[in-house]
Amino acid sequence: MQQPVRIAPSILASDFARLGEEVRAIEAAGADFIHVDVMDGHFVPNLTIGSGVVAALRSHSDRPFDAHLMISPVDPYLDEFATAGADIITVQAEAGPHLHRSVQRVRGLGKHCGVALNPATPVAAIEEVIDDLDLVLVMTVDPGFGGQSFLTGQLDKVRRLRAMIDESGRAIDLQVDGGINFNTAPQAIEAGADILVAGTAVFRGGPEAYANNIRRLRG
Repeated sequence: MQQPVRIAPSILASDFARLGEEVRAIEAAGADFIHVDVMDGHFVPNLTIGSGVVAALRSHSDRPFDAHLMISPVDPYLDEFATAGADIITVQAEAGPHLHRSVQRVRGLGKHCGVALNPATPVAAIEEVIDDLDLVLVMTVDPGFGGQSFLTGQLDKVRRLRAMIDESGRAIDLQVDGGINFNTAPQAIEAGADILVAGTAVFRGGPEAYANNIRRLRG
């Protein structure tokens, strides 16, 4: 069943010179999660945040840290992100040959586990692991950079995943990430998403605007 909508601001769009302040500001503004986009310059064409930054930011917020690992291979890095303080660790379905093993390792570390699907990856990629997941993430852009346009063709994937999750009878969050703004957020929610990752739409206007931005995205 679709849960109340929650907002996970992506700190990739924040002011990196003021990361600690930005994390505190979005928590105060009503963020439900702190979303950390981890990119390796190999699986995706960008290099962003490592586990050391996650560890440094951990003391700045009590909100769950939602680490989206866009790295390959991913398995060698799961332990260090867990140790750094990530509460949710999401791996890409495409990032390694043994998705089941990755999922089991995350769960074995005592963390909530998510699997992300790139736009070209079919829903079937998670069928064999869905009973072990806490979260499914639909990428509505090709990962690598913020500020891209929302791929409306992914809404059907969101609907199919909503049906799959509901049929499972488990409380699995359905997250959408990429091109989320005040126009696309209602579309993602209507399709069945209950967590929205947003970067530019949250951080636009500076700290005094964050609370209103989050309220508008939540709908």
